[in-house]
Amino acid sequence: MGQVFDLAVIGGGVNGCGIARDAVGRGNSVYLCEMNDLASGTSSWSTKLIHGGLRYLEYYEFRLVREALIEREILWRIAPHIIRPMRFVLPHHSGLRPAWLLRLGLFLYDHIGGRKLLPPTRTLDLERDEVGRPLKPKHFKRGFEYSDCAVDDARLVILTARDAADRGAVIQTRTRAVQIQQLDGHWQITTENIVSGKRSVITARVLVNAAGPWVEEVLSRGADVNAKAKVRLVQGSHIVVPKLYAHDRSYMFQNSDGRIVFVIPYQDDFTLIGTTDRDYDGDPAKVKASSEEITYLCESVSAYLAKPVKREDIVWTYAGVRPLYDDGASEAKAATREYVLELDMPGGLPLLSIYGGKITTYRRLAEEVLERLAPYLHGTAAREGWTAAAALPGGDLDVAAIPALTAELQRDYPFLTAAHAGRIAHAYGTRAKQWLGAATSLADLGRPFGATLTEREVSYLMLHEWACSAEDIVWRRSKLGLRLSAAEIAALDAWISEHPTSLNRPLQEAGGRL
Repeated sequence: MGQVFDLAVIGGGVNGCGIARDAVGRGNSVYLCEMNDLASGTSSWSTKLIHGGLRYLEYYEFRLVREALIEREILWRIAPHIIRPMRFVLPHHSGLRPAWLLRLGLFLYDHIGGRKLLPPTRTLDLERDEVGRPLKPKHFKRGFEYSDCAVDDARLVILTARDAADRGAVIQTRTRAVQIQQLDGHWQITTENIVSGKRSVITARVLVNAAGPWVEEVLSRGADVNAKAKVRLVQGSHIVVPKLYAHDRSYMFQNSDGRIVFVIPYQDDFTLIGTTDRDYDGDPAKVKASSEEITYLCESVSAYLAKPVKREDIVWTYAGVRPLYDDGASEAKAATREYVLELDMPGGLPLLSIYGGKITTYRRLAEEVLERLAPYLHGTAAREGWTAAAALPGGDLDVAAIPALTAELQRDYPFLTAAHAGRIAHAYGTRAKQWLGAATSLADLGRPFGATLTEREVSYLMLHEWACSAEDIVWRRSKLGLRLSAAEIAALDAWISEHPTSLNRPLQEAGGRL
């Protein structure tokens, strides 16, 4: 028998990568496999928010909201380059929830989660405040402005995986767990590389099933578990349109069906609108925003905005499937966002499966997983509760320091425009210089692919962030797909195919292994 890992994780979304990072930091040997790209499932199709979930208060999910609100500022502190504070405007709609109820909910939102850095709620006169200008005139007089945070969700996952790997975890992407069985008192996981078809066998003492929408499918591959919990697949779709207004605040609009829709400034020149809630039946990998959902989102925000949003305005749509714990709720919008951890012991071997959860609480979920598995792992006593104070790669700076870092990059690399330096600072934080290296001109960064993306950056993403295709780079490690043409993306893909092993030169110049 070769190496026996303390912990094997199936699933490279935010929960799986969070668990791998926490476990390896406690002294455990960790293996993680992901059948596609990191964050290619649910974790990259969110509304891009780190938030408590104001609307969950209506369903009396006070514990969930409190935990999420506590996590909100923790995550901002450990990843200030990819997480930023944001103010949300909630216009009062006289025909829906009464103003006193909204104010009560916002009072709880301000106080139950230990808010320290973010500003509190304030009441708005929408007829005078600039945030009222994009709204239909004479329709909304009063509103409230409260705090939450925005996040680059896919980069959160990738940086979490990067930190896990830097600490010793083995992370394999494009690697599917095809069979799970027990052998000689251990879990034996047969994996298959989906590109080469090569199979390998991984042995571990403990197994975590963090496969998200595929959690039940993974159990069917020989785990010999009759799971009590069930997953409920709920589709959430979003649309992106050109920038709708000049200010930097977001909106939360209430709809007559009880749902809410966010309108969020996105990637400087765009506005993100979402999300929907409807049950999904089908292959989670094939989910797409339906015509019905697109119409719903356009009509929902047009009921509030002075300038309606039309289908022809849309520049991008995306959809994802949330693997919620099935609590029997009659409507998808009411299904709990609480996570459920189910620990089974078939043949005396621990297998923990994860149902539900949300991106905001992934770090705390990982802590709880390690607490549950402590009796079966060797390293969990070595270091407890460490992730709340340990910055993610590039995040070792103050929450207000990104403008200063952007200015520093422009000073040290005068060929960078303000927009280019800002994008790099927000994506890589303090690690930006490790791949910019000694460059003195744009030409030193190699071939330009468009929208400020260069050969040096692509090389870094392939060598250190598991990128294998143009899609990985322009839609997950960045959102430059919004700015690149189809021809430019195809040219990037062709270059990647032609340079699978010749990427070391630029990174050696930039300082080698990070």
